[in-house]
Amino acid sequence: MLVRKTVTVLFCDVASFSGLGERLDPESLRRVMSRYFDEMGAVIERHGGTIEKFIGDEIMAVFGVPRVHEDDALRAVRAAAEMRDRLRGLNEELDAQWGVRLEARMGINTGEVVAGDPSAGSTFVTGDAVVLAKRLEQAADPGHILLGKATYPLVKDAISAGPLESFKVKGKRDEVSPLRLDEVEHGAPGLARRLDAPLVGRAVELATLEDAFARVAAEPGLHLVTVLGSAGIGKSRLAAELVASVGGRARTLTGRCLPYGEGITFWPLVQLLREAGGEDGIASELAATDDGDVVAEGLRAVLGNASTAGSEETFWAIRRFLEALANERPLLVVFEDIHWAEPTFLDLLEYLVGWTRRASILVVCLARRELLDKHPAWVGPRPNTSLIALDPLSAKEAEALLTGLRDEATLTDDTMERITIAAEGNPLFIEQLVAMAEENGANGDLRIPPSIQALLAERLDRLSGSERAVVERAAVIGREFTRAQVVSLCTNELQAAVGASLMALIRKELVRPDTSAATSDDGFRFRHVLIRDAAYDGMPKEVRAQLHQRFAALLEETPGLPRAEIEEIIGYHLERAHACRSELGLDDEETDRVARSGGERLASAGRRALARGDVPGAVNLLERAAALLDAAGSPDARVLLDLGAGLREQGDPLGADSVLTKAAAAVEADGDERLGLLVLIERSVLRMYRDPEIELREVLDVAEQATPVFEDAGDELGLSRAWGLVAEAHWGKARFGAMEEVLERALGYAESAGDRRQVTWILGSLARVAMVGPRPVDEAVQRCVEIRERSRSEPTVQPVVDSMIAVLAAMTGQHETAREHYARSREALEELGMRVHLASMQMYAGMAELIAGDAAAAERELRRGFTSLEQMGLPGYFATTAALLAKAVWLQDRHQEAERLARACREAAADEDLVSHVLWRGTHAKALALAEKNDEAEGVARESVRLSRQTDFVNMQADALVDLAETLVLLGRDDDAGKTLQDAVALYEAKGNAVAGAAALAMLTSVVPARTA
Repeated sequence: MLVRKTVTVLFCDVASFSGLGERLDPESLRRVMSRYFDEMGAVIERHGGTIEKFIGDEIMAVFGVPRVHEDDALRAVRAAAEMRDRLRGLNEELDAQWGVRLEARMGINTGEVVAGDPSAGSTFVTGDAVVLAKRLEQAADPGHILLGKATYPLVKDAISAGPLESFKVKGKRDEVSPLRLDEVEHGAPGLARRLDAPLVGRAVELATLEDAFARVAAEPGLHLVTVLGSAGIGKSRLAAELVASVGGRARTLTGRCLPYGEGITFWPLVQLLREAGGEDGIASELAATDDGDVVAEGLRAVLGNASTAGSEETFWAIRRFLEALANERPLLVVFEDIHWAEPTFLDLLEYLVGWTRRASILVVCLARRELLDKHPAWVGPRPNTSLIALDPLSAKEAEALLTGLRDEATLTDDTMERITIAAEGNPLFIEQLVAMAEENGANGDLRIPPSIQALLAERLDRLSGSERAVVERAAVIGREFTRAQVVSLCTNELQAAVGASLMALIRKELVRPDTSAATSDDGFRFRHVLIRDAAYDGMPKEVRAQLHQRFAALLEETPGLPRAEIEEIIGYHLERAHACRSELGLDDEETDRVARSGGERLASAGRRALARGDVPGAVNLLERAAALLDAAGSPDARVLLDLGAGLREQGDPLGADSVLTKAAAAVEADGDERLGLLVLIERSVLRMYRDPEIELREVLDVAEQATPVFEDAGDELGLSRAWGLVAEAHWGKARFGAMEEVLERALGYAESAGDRRQVTWILGSLARVAMVGPRPVDEAVQRCVEIRERSRSEPTVQPVVDSMIAVLAAMTGQHETAREHYARSREALEELGMRVHLASMQMYAGMAELIAGDAAAAERELRRGFTSLEQMGLPGYFATTAALLAKAVWLQDRHQEAERLARACREAAADEDLVSHVLWRGTHAKALALAEKNDEAEGVARESVRLSRQTDFVNMQADALVDLAETLVLLGRDDDAGKTLQDAVALYEAKGNAVAGAAALAMLTSVVPARTA
């Protein structure tokens, strides 16, 4: 079976090879190239590469086949650098014997390839990464090594490299931007861990290490602590903190085991000895000891990798030297990555534990859990050893670390949340995901960083065949899965091994039991979503497609599963199957069938999400459904219609318009008259809030055109939407009594049709009408409470009702109650993701604060809606909010700013939007009065009153009279202002707006005090 994996490919060829052939006899040339291939091949194989082919003068090597290593890119770079160095020595031999010198050029690139099954002896790889490596080799100058951009991040801390100018290469659309490799630092990791990041969540573990140090400092002897944890969990960071903590009281040395190479058994000790000063330092430390010369000789063997290294004498020499180092003060030795240690080195550590008694030494060994796979007895109980197991950070601790790193990167709250979820408490994953998010931008895709992908790929590559098959099938199912689900995707031969394989995956910390699984079967969960992604990415796409289809079919056939709840899951698996088939170029009937089936299920799930008010979820599902159906060549106008509605509610009018245009075209092709009218109604609703030039007569014409068609067909949902459109037109003219009658009619049709979304919209509209219409406050509150009780299970109705009750409560002086209601409304709408509703409902919070007389609070609430609506481009909502904001700003004596806001309202308002035109005129009239434009000011104010009387918006009628009175006062006509205020007080009393009525009466008293008295 083919496998997908990320590998590093190295191409190397001899420059001017054709000229060499002309100068040498064929037999001599063969001997020259045989020596060259022998030397270069030996270097490649020593670094763990696989030579895929020798052709002519060219070598192609792959690092990552047959076995992936987390440092394959670094191995390839080190191999290339050593090949370059080795060629210099080889040239001396070739020049002396044949009079020739060779110059090689190399290209290295990392990327995803498809490889043959290593178990079958096939390692041939194909993919764009191979092509680019070849192109880089061809572009390199003789003696140079070019690195692809994908390789550099994996090796950047171990090399020095210079960027080159971008250039075009054959077969690539975009220019490539390689780097020229200059030097490679021996023993350095390709990606150095950050040890300056904040240490969080390790207080207990650090205290344990500090206690161990205190014990050896108080009583001579060696104590060994093994810190065990997965890659990136924070072992090195914890050790660094320990070194910093005891550095003033101890001598500290650090060594690191290497994953491969010659003579690496004692490499950690070589690092220690070099850190201690090398041979000169050894001599100095041992000068006062009786056996110093013998000890130094044994240590020189270690430094020189002599054949005697590893003998009992060498162990003794190392122990004596460490004791000498600890002569004056305690010694802290940190050995990193001992899971890579050679058995002889582990034997040395065992020897030190057993025989060191005369010095105070703390040895801290850092290891991954793979150490226990190879040496399970390592953590056996011994009196002077202990174990610290590092678990992932808690969610709170991960957030603290992320907050510390956030200061160095521009991250949105959403990106931080995604990183926290994806990293699952692994500090390295957090660091690398932060770096990738910063590189890709705030809204970039949060893919697996290459460094993490390499770590996970090596862990997966070490699995047995059955374990790998099980983890891949689990990855297809998702982040959580059950044993039975995995079994259902396995062949008969593999099914028997599922249980044992899952237990092995738990031991290897790739998955863990999931006790939250709502099933009687054993539930499991990937330890990290990144592990799941890495396992999934390693599968051939053809296999992925087959498994996704099979799992979707199993869900369909499983009895007892609620169809409505699993449609989204089935749709997802069919969507992934279609994507894999399409990417493989399988453009056939089966691919179309999968797309149609997946689209239908996602559309059904999307409609349910829209009905329950989950607008972001609905838009996501419907967009995916529309894409699948379009890919199958069968676009569905109903899906596009619902998607357009969702986009409108989400605050994307341009997207909604585009989708509804496609829906209209699809309907025209199908010839479905009723569906076409539903699309036309939705487009009319959208136009009312986007196009200030629209005439309400156009909207009513659409409703009149649609009604008889729906009546003839007995289409109650269509009738409800047609009458709902009529209600929208009445809202624009602020004729709320008539609107209420129309809404009741539309509600009857919607309930008969059983359309939950239409019912909830009508109920919310009825609550709005109750508040703004002519109903007295007490009746309006009762009406809103009835609607709330009637729609307890409808999350989209409750916030509308809360906003209306907030304004009504403010009218009766219950200002804290009002604030509680509108805050609850805002919170609910934020949770639902209903951006348009959220922004427009801020207008009612502003109204409540204006009634309460808190202009600053009103401005704060209105600003939220104003900014959002302006960004969305919805003038129908924006105009009214701008007018109210102008009023709040005016009350704070920022008159010029208020006038600008009133002008913004006037420009945005539709000609027939009476509410907006009344409101902006009130502020504008007062501004004209301040400018001493007396006649014009009074005319504007009286026009506002005249327009308000064309509505049954009682509060607005009274507000218009108050604005006229304030204008008249500014003009010095207090008597006329008094008469106007008396009319306003009467209207406020009719509505039951006690607070506004009292304020108007107080103004009346101040304007005409004698008459009032």
